[in-house]
Amino acid sequence: MATHDKIAIVTGAGTGIGKAVALALLREGYRVALAGRRKEPLEQVVVEAGAGPGSAIAVATDVSDAASVRALFAKTKETFGRLDLLFNNAGVGAPGINLEDLTYEQWKTVVDINLTGTFLCVQEAFRIMKSQDPRGGRIINNGSISAHAPRPNSIPYTATKHAITGITKSASLDGRKYDIACGQIDIGNAATDLAARMAKGVPQANGTIAVEPLMDVEHVASAVCYMASLPLDVNVQFLTVMATKMPFVGRG
Repeated sequence: MATHDKIAIVTGAGTGIGKAVALALLREGYRVALAGRRKEPLEQVVVEAGAGPGSAIAVATDVSDAASVRALFAKTKETFGRLDLLFNNAGVGAPGINLEDLTYEQWKTVVDINLTGTFLCVQEAFRIMKSQDPRGGRIINNGSISAHAPRPNSIPYTATKHAITGITKSASLDGRKYDIACGQIDIGNAATDLAARMAKGVPQANGTIAVEPLMDVEHVASAVCYMASLPLDVNVQFLTVMATKMPFVGRG
């Protein structure tokens, strides 16, 4: 257990990568606000962590709603007094259908959660981090392998993950004057419920269906904890952690 008193917010903390990171941060001694659309899974994570009194709160949050995001950050500040780390993780995909068959609503849902939600959380984090004492903090955005290269039939998800890179770069630049460091982790095939389909076969760029290797989600949690552990005058700008043999580098 680390001997610090740092405060973190993790969005999408009820399942998958967000859950793994929230648990890891709690083990590292962080006090954590767990955010997600449904409160029950968040509360289950807190129980699973065996978190001591005052070390974790579960806050039902819709990151696509500005008022809901403001309430999350206000609750975190009210409970813990400050904010040292934001892991911007909440995200969704659209059905894997042909580009021309996507509805406007399917496109907008992904943009509202993945892109606008990330921006709203970054904005609220800036407002707290720039004005607290000691000043500053760290923001880690969950990009994706899709921030570099698309999968077939993934235009809403891929477009938003490319846009996360723009948010990361802009926040990194605009945060300098406030001692706010901002980086991005791009994850390939972590073994979560969301990625379970990889083990059964997923569409490839050449039109075939192929099984893809997965990696333990704990490696992602360890990578985020490493990024978070650095002093604010050091930043991991971009980090890619992936299953070694997934078809990403080179022709699949």
